[in-house]
Amino acid sequence: MEILILTGMSGAGKTHAANTLEDLGYYCVDNMPALMLSEFMNIYKRVPDKSRAVAFVIDVRGEREFDTLISQLEILKTESENTCRIIFLDCDDEAIITRYKESRRAHPLTSIKSLPIREAIAKERELLQGARQNADFIVDTTNTNVHQLRERLTAIVAATKITDSASGGLTVSCMSFGFKYGVPSEADLIFDVRCFPNPFWIEDLRPKTGLDPEVAAYVLSNEKTLGFIEKLKDMIKYLLPLYISDGRTDLVIAVGCTGGKHRSVCISEVLRKYLSENDYNAAAAHRDIGKN
Repeated sequence: MEILILTGMSGAGKTHAANTLEDLGYYCVDNMPALMLSEFMNIYKRVPDKSRAVAFVIDVRGEREFDTLISQLEILKTESENTCRIIFLDCDDEAIITRYKESRRAHPLTSIKSLPIREAIAKERELLQGARQNADFIVDTTNTNVHQLRERLTAIVAATKITDSASGGLTVSCMSFGFKYGVPSEADLIFDVRCFPNPFWIEDLRPKTGLDPEVAAYVLSNEKTLGFIEKLKDMIKYLLPLYISDGRTDLVIAVGCTGGKHRSVCISEVLRKYLSENDYNAAAAHRDIGKN
């Protein structure tokens, strides 16, 4: 049975993530004490017609539970029919503070321990360090909206269901971004495409994006851009089997241009298509496509 542990920083989007997992068919259990995971699964599997994959949402409200979370997962993994993975949602401190101010809600540790919010966030990072280090997937939501988070989780879930020899269960996220908005912290590989002709300077193309055929045609009409794409494909083709043999299950390839709207979007889509055609589980995410 497939078991997902959804954990991470408070304010990073676990509620939206849990809703997405429910929509994808998971039976979600919120704030389950880690000590009870294996016992719950033993009971759950005996209930008639309970064959759905299970997702446990574990957060800092049960701060003592993180000491036993990893050991409980090891117990579950000893049963051959179980596949256990951890999804960790992260976010930078300033974004977390802003979200709590906007929602007018208190961080859990400000209520439990009466800590100022910055100290509460620092304490939470300390408590979650072990879970983050053991995570199969780390998703940084600092610059991610709820729709992009849903897309990323959908790609992760698809990867957990793939067993073919080519992908090895690896999910590859091809992320476009704009350097003017910052480099995505979750990126494993980053490629800068600002050196190629920019559709922004073509008046008719400026309001469009790299998803529009006219913009894609312009980007891909440049010989040097095409040369870069072919070399990028060769590099990725060489690297992915190495990541798979190393046990990686999640890889983020980030392609950046100035604003994250034209060149990076187009090239990310080309890379996603190439990977899909070669039997890898790939998804594209365009972080800054909607920004001015």
